[in-house]
Amino acid sequence: MFIRDVYVRNSVGLHAKFAAYFVRKANEYRSSVWVRRGEFKANAKSLLGVLSLGVMGGVSVEISADGVDEEQAVESLVEFLQSLY
Repeated sequence: MFIRDVYVRNSVGLHAKFAAYFVRKANEYRSSVWVRRGEFKANAKSLLGVLSLGVMGGVSVEISADGVDEEQAVESLVEFLQSLY
């Protein structure tokens, strides 16, 4: 399992448009990918799951993956979240 924390810098967080891009990117990988905000955890490959976390700007989330390409999946999603403005 590979885990990284990332700070969401943009003001709107993962609203519908960015969440859809995030989920699409997560689905590029074979590993199981999860995103956690506080005590809540969701499948990063599920749009409804990601939206249910209510990730707003100014919060930290944990991205984790388990599988053959876990490190690449996490690094890619962390890079995506850091690129949002």
